[in-house]
Amino acid sequence: MDVTLHLAQDPAADELLGRSPLAALVGMLLDQQVPMEWAFAGPRTIATRLNVDDLDAYEIAAHDPEAFAALLSEKPAVHRYPGSMAKRVQQLCQYLVDHYDGDAAAVWEGVGTGKEVLKRLNELPGFGKQKAQIFLALLGKQLGVRPTGWREAAGAYGEPKAFRSVADITGPESLTKVRAHKQEMKAAAKAEKAAKAAK
Repeated sequence: MDVTLHLAQDPAADELLGRSPLAALVGMLLDQQVPMEWAFAGPRTIATRLNVDDLDAYEIAAHDPEAFAALLSEKPAVHRYPGSMAKRVQQLCQYLVDHYDGDAAAVWEGVGTGKEVLKRLNELPGFGKQKAQIFLALLGKQLGVRPTGWREAAGAYGEPKAFRSVADITGPESLTKVRAHKQEMKAAAKAEKAAKAAK
C-alpha cells in the first residue's frame, strides 16, 4: 500500500494513511462525531506522540490504557471523545493481534471476494456495517484492493462517480461534493423525522 490519499487534507497525515494499513483503519475508526479531516489526521498525531514513523498494533494493544488515553487527550485532542476513542483504538489493535498477527492488511490481502472482506471488516471492533462498507469502497476505489464483487459488497458506497463518503474524496473539490451530499442526507432525515412527528 503506497498511494496518496487526501482524507486529512494534510500532506504528512495523508502520507501515513496511504502507506499504513493500520493508520487507514484507525482513521476510519475515529471518523465519527468529528470532522473527517480531524479523524483522519488522528493516526499521524498518535504516531508523532508515540515517537514512531508508523502505528504498530502490538505496541498500541500493549500500551498502558491510562497513558494511551492521556496521549490522545493531549491538546489538540485526537478526537472529541479521546478517552473512549483511545479504548476503541486499543480494542481494534488487540483484535488485530489476536486474529491477524497484528497485520492490518491481512484483513483484506489475498481475500477472494468483496463479501468476505466486508464480513472481516464488519467483525472489527468499532466497525458497523456502514463503516465496513465505506472502508471497503475506499480500498477498492483508492487503494487498489478489488476482490471479486467488491462494489456490490460496498453497496451504494461502491458506486463509481458517487460522492457519498471518504472513499470518494481525492481532493478539495470532491471533499466539497461529499460534504454537500452529507448535508442533503441530514436534511432529508430531519424532514422525515418532522413528518413522522406531525402525523
